[in-house]
Amino acid sequence: TSEQIEHLHRRFKQLSRDQLTIRYGASIPAAGGWGGLSGRRGYACPSRLNLRQESDGLADEINFEDFLTIMSYFRPIEMNMDEEQLDRFRKEKLKFLFHMYDSDHDGKITLQEYRNVVEELLSGNPHLEKESARSIADGAMMEAASICVGQMGPDQVYEGITFEDFLKMWQGIDIETKMHVRFLNMETITHCY
Repeated sequence: TSEQIEHLHRRFKQLSRDQLTIRYGASIPAAGGWGGLSGRRGYACPSRLNLRQESDGLADEINFEDFLTIMSYFRPIEMNMDEEQLDRFRKEKLKFLFHMYDSDHDGKITLQEYRNVVEELLSGNPHLEKESARSIADGAMMEAASICVGQMGPDQVYEGITFEDFLKMWQGIDIETKMHVRFLNMETITHCY
């Protein structure tokens, strides 16, 4: 709605400190409005998303239009959606998440790409060492291989998670209702800083 766009514009101005863009790696408050993607830093923006094709395929910053595009993936489901619309809506959200991990955009999430994202997301936790974050990523990748490939032989190597694998992994998880933004009163948020 136009009211939600105005709300997001005010939030964008807060996050960008009244600049026209938010640069990758910019310091964003923990309540930064990136949904479950927020931490101490804005890792979800923008190189993970590849919203605009720059010469190297990655953008270094996002503008308000990009911010709206990102936030559109966090819109709640509409009650009047039929099964086909719900399925398309779910796949859009999962494609967004998949591209956050697939940083080289080759259609596969490799172990190293997965480790990088897990380390970034957990970097704000002072009690978790880098090696522990790697172990978490390694364990998740082994679980992905067992879900997607099944029993592997000793000489087999799991190349990485394809989008089809990613869909299998998220089967039965209600992503369409869990991955959404609630609009809070801006005045209340302002007083939290």
